[in-house]
Amino acid sequence: MGGTNFNGLALVHELVRQSHAVTVLNRGRSTAEIPDSVGRLVADRSQPETVRAVLTGTEWDVIQDITAYHPQDVELMIELFSGRVGHYIFASSTVTYAQADVLPITESHPDDRSDRQNEYGLHKLLCEDLLWKAHSEHDFPATSVAFSMVFGPHNMIPAREQRMFRRILDGRPVLIPGDGQTLLQLGHVDDQANALQQMMGRNGTFGRRYNLTGNTAITRNHYVNTISAAIGRTADVRYIPHPIMDALWSGEQTLDVAANSGVGLQTRSTVKASDTATVSEGGTVSEGGTVSEGGTVSEIGRVSRGAQRFQLAQLVQHLAPNIHHWNSSTVFSIDRLRNDLGWEPQHTFESMVDHTFDWYNDAGLAQTQTVDWGFEESILAVLNAQGE
Repeated sequence: MGGTNFNGLALVHELVRQSHAVTVLNRGRSTAEIPDSVGRLVADRSQPETVRAVLTGTEWDVIQDITAYHPQDVELMIELFSGRVGHYIFASSTVTYAQADVLPITESHPDDRSDRQNEYGLHKLLCEDLLWKAHSEHDFPATSVAFSMVFGPHNMIPAREQRMFRRILDGRPVLIPGDGQTLLQLGHVDDQANALQQMMGRNGTFGRRYNLTGNTAITRNHYVNTISAAIGRTADVRYIPHPIMDALWSGEQTLDVAANSGVGLQTRSTVKASDTATVSEGGTVSEGGTVSEGGTVSEIGRVSRGAQRFQLAQLVQHLAPNIHHWNSSTVFSIDRLRNDLGWEPQHTFESMVDHTFDWYNDAGLAQTQTVDWGFEESILAVLNAQGE
C-alpha cells in the first residue's frame, strides 16, 4: 500500500532486488521510477469504496501497508484480508511513545495517549489497537513497525536533511538549540526497507511491535559537523542559549513568522490546514503543522505554541516536539528486531549523509531547492538583540 514515495519506494526496490513479485496500490499520481516488473493498482484511500472495489476477493502472501494513517484504513484491511493474507505489516511511528527519562526506549515503554499527542500519533495507536484485537480474536497475522526519523534519498519532509544541506551550501547560520549535546537517532531508508523485507512471513513477529531505526544515536553537533564535512564547507554555527530556547518552546516568546512549509507528512489529516498558526495552546499540532479542534483563535499572523515548536524542531531534526522537550534526547532500542530477525543496519550516519547528499546533487536540488528562511531570520534577530 503506497510504494512510490520515500519509504515505500525504497521498499519496492528492495523487494524487487530480492526477487519478489511486487504490486503497488496507490492513487497513480506519482512519477516515481519503479521497476517495470511491478504491478500497479489504482485506488484512493480517502475514498474507501475505490480500495474495496480493487481489492475485494484478492489474496496476498504479504501486505506492506506504508500509507495507513487512520483507523478506518486498517479496519478496511482487516475486513478485506482476514483469512486472505499471510502477513500484514503496518508502518507505525516512534512518535507514539511517551517522554522517557531512561533510554533507550523499548517497545514496552508506555505510549502517550494524553492531550499532548497529535492526530498522527494517536491514529497510529488506534490502528494498532484494531490490529492487536484482530490478532487476539482471530489470529490476524499483523506486525507493527515503529519508524523513527528516516534519512535518505527522496525524503518527503524537505525540512529535515535537505534543508540542512541548503543552509550549509548557502553559508547561512546553522542554529543549534542549547549546547548541541542532545541526542537523536536516525535510520537510513534502505536499511529500513531491508528490515521490512526480512520480516515478511516470520510468524514469530505476529502480534508484536518493532522499533526500526539506525544503530547509533548522535548529538546535534555531530549531525551538523558530519553534514558540513560531506559538503566540504564549514558550518556557521550559532547556538541558541537555554533561556531563549525555553522561552520560544513554551510560547512565552512568539515569532511573527507563520510559514510552516515542508515540516510534515501528507497524512490525509482530518484537520483543516487553514487553521495552521491561528490556534492557541488549547489545540494540538500534527506533524504536518495542522491543529486539532479545541483551540481558540489567537493573534492573526502569529504562530501557535505548537506550530512554533514544530518549526523549532526542524532547526536540527528533533522527534515529536509535542511530546519531547527541546533538550530531551530520543534514543530507541532495536534489540527486539535484531534478536527476532538477525537484522543489522548497514549504514553509519556518515554513509547516510554521503549517500543522500550525492542523491541531492544528482537530483538537481543543490541548484533548485528554495527555502523560506523567515522563521530562522526571526530567531537570529532575537539572538542579535540579546547579544548572542
